[in-house]
Amino acid sequence: MADPFESYDDLDDIDDRLNAADPGERRVAIIALANSGDPGAVVHLDRMTADPDPGVRQQVALALGEFDGPTAAAALAKLVVDPEQAVGNAAADAMAELKDPLSGDPILPLVAHSHAFVRMAALRALKELRRKDSLKPALDALRDVDASVRVQAIGVIGFLKLEASIPALTAAIADPDPHVRRAAVSALAFSHLKPAAESITRALADSDWTVREIAAETLGSNANGLQAADALIKALADEFWQVRLKAVRSLGKMKVAKAVAPIGGCVSHPQANLRKESAAALGEIASPEGRKYLVPILDDADPEVRKNARWAMQRIVAASSATAS
Repeated sequence: MADPFESYDDLDDIDDRLNAADPGERRVAIIALANSGDPGAVVHLDRMTADPDPGVRQQVALALGEFDGPTAAAALAKLVVDPEQAVGNAAADAMAELKDPLSGDPILPLVAHSHAFVRMAALRALKELRRKDSLKPALDALRDVDASVRVQAIGVIGFLKLEASIPALTAAIADPDPHVRRAAVSALAFSHLKPAAESITRALADSDWTVREIAAETLGSNANGLQAADALIKALADEFWQVRLKAVRSLGKMKVAKAVAPIGGCVSHPQANLRKESAAALGEIASPEGRKYLVPILDDADPEVRKNARWAMQRIVAASSATAS
């Protein structure tokens, strides 16, 4: 059998191997096409999408992942609908790596495919391409019966970062599926408009802790996040330490002075990561009141907590000196 890493100066020379009776030899030829780096290889790979052997078709999908552009995308569009799941998976992964916006032309129609997997794969690929004409199909996909499709649709919408999509994203925060709600909150991070911040703030009361966690994190980067300070302070009592941690981090980034005492209450939590973030947040706020919460953790059992506590103390001292002068 030929060396799978062999390269061909003339792609026409491999026709005999692509037509070989042995599927193993056909796979070797396909690997060589991928390794060639020659854009002309895509034409040969496209022809092999109809190969009767599923292993060969899977190898074609993997090989197409080495190329970009509408021709490669069209070939992948044939394979992503393949009845063999392994072939479809390989094609979906390769489609998601496409970067040329023109690759979206053969992919866009797949958003209306009857199979949820194909719809999901198409939206996943369109996300990276950031084509404005993918907004409408993505918005329509928010009504899809499959939650995974709705999640991918939100990915497309979030990557486009268009303020016109805010009403749809805020509505998605009420979706029955927590994965969709979490994706919607994350996608709203791009917007600094007040309605987006208000919707994210409401998500701090979501029934799913992972949604509350991403809401607490997202508010720290929102220009209107300060309006959610009280809700974030309330989140410091969440039953899940992960939610508390993200709320602590956001309050620290926003330097919310009234959060010092509530954050100070987290420095004794058994989870070291939360103690570490609490110390860092007290340093970011740099209020003299934070000292009394930092003193007990200057000799914390965790070295990262001790390090952050010392840093926070230094920040507070520096801020106090600057104020005094």
